[in-house]
Amino acid sequence: MTVRGTNSMTGGETNSMTPTAPPPVLEIDRLELRLPDGRAARPILDGVSLTVRAGETVGLVGESGSGKSVACRSVLGLLPRGARTGGRVLVNGDDVLTMDRTRLAALRAREVAMVFQDPRASVNPLRRVGDFLTEGLRAAGTPAARATARAEELLDAVGIRDPRGALRRHPHQFSGGMLQRVVIAAALAAEPALLVADEPTTALDVTTQAEVIAILARLRAERGTGMLFVTHDLELASAICDRVYVMYAGRIVETRSTDELFDRPRHPYTAGLLACTPRIEAGSPAPLPIPGRPVSLAEAPPGCAFAARCAHAVDRCTEETPELARHGEGFAACLRADEGILL
Repeated sequence: MTVRGTNSMTGGETNSMTPTAPPPVLEIDRLELRLPDGRAARPILDGVSLTVRAGETVGLVGESGSGKSVACRSVLGLLPRGARTGGRVLVNGDDVLTMDRTRLAALRAREVAMVFQDPRASVNPLRRVGDFLTEGLRAAGTPAARATARAEELLDAVGIRDPRGALRRHPHQFSGGMLQRVVIAAALAAEPALLVADEPTTALDVTTQAEVIAILARLRAERGTGMLFVTHDLELASAICDRVYVMYAGRIVETRSTDELFDRPRHPYTAGLLACTPRIEAGSPAPLPIPGRPVSLAEAPPGCAFAARCAHAVDRCTEETPELARHGEGFAACLRADEGILL
């Protein structure tokens, strides 16, 4: 996929809003998340900040273990048991981290919806799809007949043929791609202001993956829903996202508009992710893997966490922790970002 996002909103920090920009539906502000003492040497999330505005799709990319899924689950208040937090997670201005159970339940029912990477883990295999889709609507007071009609409308919107018949089927009667469409329909039932998609196409084949991406992009455009799209695949991020945040070892190491990120990355980790992405164009170079391995939670190296894998690291990279600072039209956490080392 080579189509890139067209809403070139380049803000990324909590104070980057321009006078004409709409307020964010999601604002994560310096979020820290630590496990209880003895379970990790470093925070799972270390000062993470990002924003998503209405009608905007924002990508969160990085290798497995970088903290992407933990960051997105924090939006729903789904935190590891015993975790200590700092900072704020604001949805429409309300801090998720300070909400009680009643307020959290309302948030999950009406304001934020999540699509997980494995659709079969999101549904009860013993219940019909119609029950799954209408449960939340009926709990909110929608009459049964209207809830059923609404479920049919949602299935039709995500490309399910014979939506009335689909309501009577069980999850095992759907392919993985069709069931993911059902889960997306359920996520949109309450018309949430924010949709969190945690690697929703990982378990799907390439053709179905493209269809699901097209559905998400169309629904975002039609409904004005903000979307946080979590993936380890930069090619997917380029297809659907307006802006991208790159995570490594629990920190944001770079953020900028999609086009600029792909054309001129400022952080060596971002450049490494791009270099190891396979290309199908004639004459494209072979993918180059990033050397070494990601930093585990049992490790807390001084300085830049990426220094041990970075071909451009110098002595001070192992001593000084780089802050996320403006470089060009975006932000990067690299001590050498202004030296042109990636040109």
